[in-house]
Amino acid sequence: MNPVFEGGCACGSIRYRGTGQPDHESYCHCKICRKASGAPVVAWITLAADSFQFTQGRPARFDSSAHAFREFCPRCGTQLTFRARTDPARVDITTATLDDPSAFPPKDHIWTSSRISWFEVDDLLPRHSKQRAPE
Repeated sequence: MNPVFEGGCACGSIRYRGTGQPDHESYCHCKICRKASGAPVVAWITLAADSFQFTQGRPARFDSSAHAFREFCPRCGTQLTFRARTDPARVDITTATLDDPSAFPPKDHIWTSSRISWFEVDDLLPRHSKQRAPE
């Protein structure tokens, strides 16, 4: 049976639902994620785009780079998704916006080459200097 999970923004204006097991659960240290979130690292889960839908409200969109855009709540600013134009079949969802973020703990760190020097995580998860290698 596929898991069903829900989440949303801080103010409650935007809600979403996902089904299925995520492909990846990662901490991202890239500069763009840091700037978009205001945090030293962002936890993400990756899911098939056709297994994800917004169920309440309509997010705003920000083209954060030439290859991707992010969706966020236009009312409170909560970052919700990342979508790469090169892979429209996948959507990354900010783990912390899940109703139960403990359901999908990160399994690795990506873009550690961009890590802030004073931010260190003391875990034994694999580290990738850029994105993880294709499986």
